Amino acid sequence: MSKVLILSGGSQGIGFATAKRFLAEGYRVVNLSRRAIDLAGAEHIGVDMQKRDWLDNCINDLEAVAKDADELVLLHNAARHDSDTVRDLLVENFADVLQVNLVAPQQLNTLLIPLMKPGSAILYMGSTLSEKAVAGCASYIASKHGVVGLMKATTQDLIGRGIHTACICPGFTDTAMLRGNLGDDPVVMAAITGMVSYGRLIDPTEIVDTIWFCAQSPVINGSVLHANLGQIER
Repeated sequence: MSKVLILSGGSQGIGFATAKRFLAEGYRVVNLSRRAIDLAGAEHIGVDMQKRDWLDNCINDLEAVAKDADELVLLHNAARHDSDTVRDLLVENFADVLQVNLVAPQQLNTLLIPLMKPGSAILYMGSTLSEKAVAGCASYIASKHGVVGLMKATTQDLIGRGIHTACICPGFTDTAMLRGNLGDDPVVMAAITGMVSYGRLIDPTEIVDTIWFCAQSPVINGSVLHANLGQIER
């Protein structure tokens, strides 16, 4: 049985950890990102999802991978996170964020769903900010709310196909992207971990365990799963 994982943004962070896990589980792993994935055995297709025509040069390769798969897991993981507010968010920047976080996943859906067999899965990476908001990242919040809506539409539109879906919403995960946004200030890190009931960052492998569970479990079809160690509500 041919099992395949196609994921976006697998060169680092949660995406990289996911690629490593699925490779160990016997999946063929194909990563889509600008940066190559440094993982022996994983395949890489270089793309820039910020461009609307990003699929044009890899359609044939992706179709060939999908046609050969008895089970295909499609993980929409790539994301762009800008600092902006509704007061200063420019239309052009908003469109760029939506392209990466919301439009590109649907471009992949349109290409691959007709080729996916029963037993396959389409998984979306959301965020704690998929169902709440904070100040200072308006475009990211809006796009991640949209990801939940796209997942729910996927559930309804694929009724009877035997393809299940879910949206995994990580909390504060110890990745290069998070640390890049927070910096090395221990005061900032203490403030972040102070918002979590366990008082620590999430290890990427903990999110991978959740992704793996979702990929293997049709019973969660249509679910939004918050994987955040329990955030403290104030």
